[in-house]
Amino acid sequence: MFGRFERVVAGRYLRARKGERFASIIALFSLVGIALGVATLIIVMAVMNGFKADLMGRILGLHGDLNVYSYSQRIEGYQDTARLIRSVSGVTQVLPMTQGTILAEASRYSTGAMLEGIASDDLKNWTALSQGVFSGSLNDFRGDDAVAIGVSMAERAGLQVGSTMTLLSPDGRSTPFGTMPRVKKVRVVAIFDANWNDYNSNIVLMPLPASQKFFMLGNAVSLIQVSTIDPIHVQPIGQTIADTLGDPRLRVVDWTHSANGFLDAVTVEQNVMFLILTLIILVAAFNVISSLIMMVKDKTRDIAILRTFGASRGAVMRIFLMCGASVGVIGTVLGTGLGITFALNIERIRHVLEGLTGTNLFNSEVYFLARLPARIVWSQVIEVVLLSLALSLLATLYPSWRAAKTDPVEALRHE
Repeated sequence: MFGRFERVVAGRYLRARKGERFASIIALFSLVGIALGVATLIIVMAVMNGFKADLMGRILGLHGDLNVYSYSQRIEGYQDTARLIRSVSGVTQVLPMTQGTILAEASRYSTGAMLEGIASDDLKNWTALSQGVFSGSLNDFRGDDAVAIGVSMAERAGLQVGSTMTLLSPDGRSTPFGTMPRVKKVRVVAIFDANWNDYNSNIVLMPLPASQKFFMLGNAVSLIQVSTIDPIHVQPIGQTIADTLGDPRLRVVDWTHSANGFLDAVTVEQNVMFLILTLIILVAAFNVISSLIMMVKDKTRDIAILRTFGASRGAVMRIFLMCGASVGVIGTVLGTGLGITFALNIERIRHVLEGLTGTNLFNSEVYFLARLPARIVWSQVIEVVLLSLALSLLATLYPSWRAAKTDPVEALRHE
């Protein structure tokens, strides 16, 4: 498509000579702008993808793909219900649990928290939490006074394995003096890190029999948490579970109802960020137009001489297309390499910047996650690269067409 003659001339035009450096400086700025735009877009999309994937993994891993509740707020005979749910194809894990709001106190520290009761064997098989235990042992998670807490709560309350804390439930017994809250002293037997600050700071785990006694549930549970083989297509499994149970007192709620609005908000933000950051590449493409128009104006006499020597309009147009496309291609390649490198090492870069500035650049209490995630989706990288190349190519069409339309007679009349 591009002949050797056209490549040589385009290469000479890109190497500025004395008195022609201004247009080349603008072209250099255009190249840097395209590179920064592509890199920024790749980095932001990788962070948004990582944030969405980690958030979805945390939500589903800690709260299940779907949950079975009772309209009476307690599921009687939950063993039979759990057995029926396990028989459904596609179900991988069933966790009967109790759940209730409490006040947790330790020394001068107190906070509202959620107390969740779970059987010791179920907790060991619950990989989202059991793999995050870094202090204590789940083998001690038994008895009436054992609890496991998150690392954030332990740090704020100054607790460690073996420490004691007090749990208060607002649902107490009625007395002539009013409702008396239930109070229970417990000891910490394990501290876990769920990689989700909200869970690390607000959840207290207790063995199921002890929690049933504390909440006065008898042999009932509050909910049954279910994990499946395919969280994306969980609705058919949920419908099958509802049909299998056949109990109008029970309702099955999957994650698309409980958390889908939050994930949709992240998706919308991701799409908006893509559109906004694409403007950086678009601005750089306008700079390509400016630099090429100035180059065409500076090279008017050269274009006229080339036409006089027999160069066709198509050859002239291809010369300037190559000049503009070279800026776009080089900028896109540099930006892609920079963006991928930054995204792959973003957590290390964050720690370096935090060490230099002395500030917390990623507050886990605000962003829910304990680390800055990044996940490169190669199809998106290809999309960004193609978008950048397309905008760069489009930016070269008008100046190249103007160069090809140059009349050699008019251009050389006053020379």
